[in-house]
Amino acid sequence: MMKNKIDAHQHFWNYNENEYSWIDNRLGMLKRDFKPENLKEELDDNGFSGSVAIQARQTVEETRWLLSLARQYDFIKTVVGWIDLQSEKIEEHLIEFTGERKFAGVRHVIQDEKDINFMLKKDFLQGISYLQDYGLTYDLLIYPRHLKVANQFVSKFPEMKFVVDHLAKPSIKEGITEPWANDIRILARNGNVFCKLSGMVTEADWAKWKPADFSPYMDVILDAFGPERIMLGSDWPVCLAAGTYRSVVNLVLEYIRRFSADEQQKIVRDTCLSFYSIGAD
Repeated sequence: MMKNKIDAHQHFWNYNENEYSWIDNRLGMLKRDFKPENLKEELDDNGFSGSVAIQARQTVEETRWLLSLARQYDFIKTVVGWIDLQSEKIEEHLIEFTGERKFAGVRHVIQDEKDINFMLKKDFLQGISYLQDYGLTYDLLIYPRHLKVANQFVSKFPEMKFVVDHLAKPSIKEGITEPWANDIRILARNGNVFCKLSGMVTEADWAKWKPADFSPYMDVILDAFGPERIMLGSDWPVCLAAGTYRSVVNLVLEYIRRFSADEQQKIVRDTCLSFYSIGAD
């Protein structure tokens, strides 16, 4: 088992019904607190030396809270927070957060926006330009239907680094690959766009998935992006709805055994460190 791997995508929360309304009854197992000490056990048991904490609430306070955790726990290597990219206070918040060593980038829950062209709104684009000016990254949380718009979006910022979370959530349960595969290949032609092998089990049949279900999707991603633009993420604790931490990360670890040791190292560690500008241990 490769050591010192980095989990490029995980969350923390102190659960309450109002702030985490997306956790419905089907996700009842997630209706509790998930804290750094809980994740640390999983990381240690599976040969991970650190993780990237990703926002789960769309509040500035979420960003402050995650950064406070990152200051307390060395294994939290960096934070992807939330800022209102359309706010007049964006630069005020960026000045605050970029003063923190472990602040790497921003994410917005595009998948919940009703407007398919939300990413192309003038104010949102202006906000992204601020992120670029401050040398920050942006995580793309989207569905397959957003991929064509995402291609237009990222092409406007060729010097900025973007990463697609969860393969853009293809229809794994239904075994559908198109038009997702074609659209994500087109997006991958932008050399500044990366992809996380994460969030797959919750797009599959939670009770009956098997490793072979995911190979067609990982085949597309590896071919489109190459190991140098791919990183491994668990999506813990959301992944617990459909599997254990170990079963989820092993899906990727077993799949990439076909690649060279150097390529595997990129996927499980080096690409994440480089993308988020994390100093090596």
